Amino acid sequence: MILPTDFISRTRALLGDEYGRLEAALQENTPVSLRMNPLKGTMRPEGETVPWCSTGYYLPERLSFTFDPLFHAGAYYVQEASSMFLEQVVRSHITSPVTCLDLCAAPGGKSTHLLSLLPEGSLLVSNEVIRNRSQILSENITKWGAPNQIVTNNDPEEIGQLTHLFDVIAADVPCSGEGMFRKDADSAGEWSVANVQLCASRQRRIIHDCWEALKPGGLLVYSTCTYNTEENEENIQSFINEWGATVLPVPVEEKWQISGPLKYSNPVYRFFPYKTKGEGFFLAVLRKPEESFRSQREQRLPKDKNKNKEMPPAKLKDWLIHPESYSLDLHGNTVHAFPKAHLDTYQRIRGTLRIVSSGICLGELKGKDFLPVHSLALSSALNRAAFPSVELDWEEAIRYLRKEALILTGEIPKGIVLLTYKNFPLGLAKQLGNRANNLYPPEWRIRTGYWPENVKTL
Repeated sequence: MILPTDFISRTRALLGDEYGRLEAALQENTPVSLRMNPLKGTMRPEGETVPWCSTGYYLPERLSFTFDPLFHAGAYYVQEASSMFLEQVVRSHITSPVTCLDLCAAPGGKSTHLLSLLPEGSLLVSNEVIRNRSQILSENITKWGAPNQIVTNNDPEEIGQLTHLFDVIAADVPCSGEGMFRKDADSAGEWSVANVQLCASRQRRIIHDCWEALKPGGLLVYSTCTYNTEENEENIQSFINEWGATVLPVPVEEKWQISGPLKYSNPVYRFFPYKTKGEGFFLAVLRKPEESFRSQREQRLPKDKNKNKEMPPAKLKDWLIHPESYSLDLHGNTVHAFPKAHLDTYQRIRGTLRIVSSGICLGELKGKDFLPVHSLALSSALNRAAFPSVELDWEEAIRYLRKEALILTGEIPKGIVLLTYKNFPLGLAKQLGNRANNLYPPEWRIRTGYWPENVKTL
């Protein structure tokens, strides 16, 4: 990989004699890492653990993720190891239920991690400003299976209208991507000093636009995947100067080889690939002052669309474990379940933001009856006893994920059945007798016509 001349000179000025080690590391292969989903049981893959993440693992080789049914079942998420350091922030500073915003959330790595980490009783709002990426985000969060979530598609300025709503905002802001050069060689060719300056300015605007949505005393977790100080230390210092924010320390172990600041003396955390097994990453935690000014913005509240509206049949609650914890709502022909504990927050968000998905989509009206849908099958709140189960082998699972015709063998009753792979729910089918209707979402199907000869799965 050929590095830009300006990047070399600027980064050498920052790192001094250590720059040669960074350049050598950028020519090496990228480590492969993933996080297991604790909401869906326990599995331990082969490979060493990620030191700062209790569910993170380095794999000895890259798997055929597209052809691994467990990947589609949400049993794990493929994520770069350095960014898993978010776990240490949560464990150190978040000990009681919170309302949390993942501001720049697609494709969903930090959101799925937060859904595994936040204290019970928390709510996560995951936002993505680019519409098609918000759909990818929604898909990945649906596969993860946590019901205490809302996915939105809004600009940070619109989110800023939700004055003092969030206890925590995680902002993995768009950056110049220096830390991803090894993982994405094309990004090196797109890098420039001008783009660094543009990104730094945009990052400050993003944080400025959403700052009012953070409660006084709340936490902002700021992160990038870049090395320069303009997008990192200098932005952090600007937040301190403008708002009086306090930068909080995060406990680390010396053997992790995480670096400190390259400018100023605030406690910030840097990952260099020649020291830590992962890509370039930067993180800082800021606390908003308790006496922060509260702007007086008019809050748009939605009208009660449930008034005089037919409610979904109570039998749908049989599809959930702990059904008393959820409120059912009928949107057109679709039934959603949302945690009762967060209904007020949901109503406030619905009045201001564009919601892509929320809670659990349980089912939809077909004729005179409600049929369960795919998101229910993948939810950790699914009552598996509500449906007969059929275990698939690998080839059957791949045919299902391609949305091909299914023939389910054995004594299987007619109607909706839950399909599993290695006992992980994979989706739903409708058994008709001598064949079954494949109910896998067509937009999620495996599209490639290639059938691999040597598949490596978890």
